[in-house]
Amino acid sequence: MMKKSLLILTSAVFVLAGCQDDQAPEPTTSTEQFVEIPADVAVDEVMEEQVSTTDDGHSANIALDWNGTYVGILPCADCEGIETEVTLNHDGSYSVSQTYLGKENGHFESQGQLSWNEKGSIITLENETGANQYFVGENILFKLDMNGERVSGDLAEHYQLRKQ
Repeated sequence: MMKKSLLILTSAVFVLAGCQDDQAPEPTTSTEQFVEIPADVAVDEVMEEQVSTTDDGHSANIALDWNGTYVGILPCADCEGIETEVTLNHDGSYSVSQTYLGKENGHFESQGQLSWNEKGSIITLENETGANQYFVGENILFKLDMNGERVSGDLAEHYQLRKQ
């Protein structure tokens, strides 16, 4: 009788275990995406690629909170550096204040209108002479060279203005 009870109990366990619903795991609602960055690639290069290659209509102009004041010290060929402050306004206007460190009478201010490139990731400061373009990132402006390209090499990190 004991063997019969054990056999019925074991059978009942298998039947009940087989009757459980096979439910798919709940989908997550997180919108975070993690990107593995190879050790030999700079983080700002990945950020630039993500911002500039979106195909869903988003751009720095649309997706980022780009207006505000950006500051930093840019390299200078014949001085200690150029203390730079660029203010970008939602109405498309800008102002620039530059102080050439170590130079007498080395403070300059200008203002004007800015324009965006087709991709909405690069601005041009219309009333400026020389290199007057910036790549717009999240809370950062990357000053571009005379050809409109990102500066690379050892000095690349010195061509950045950070949002205050």
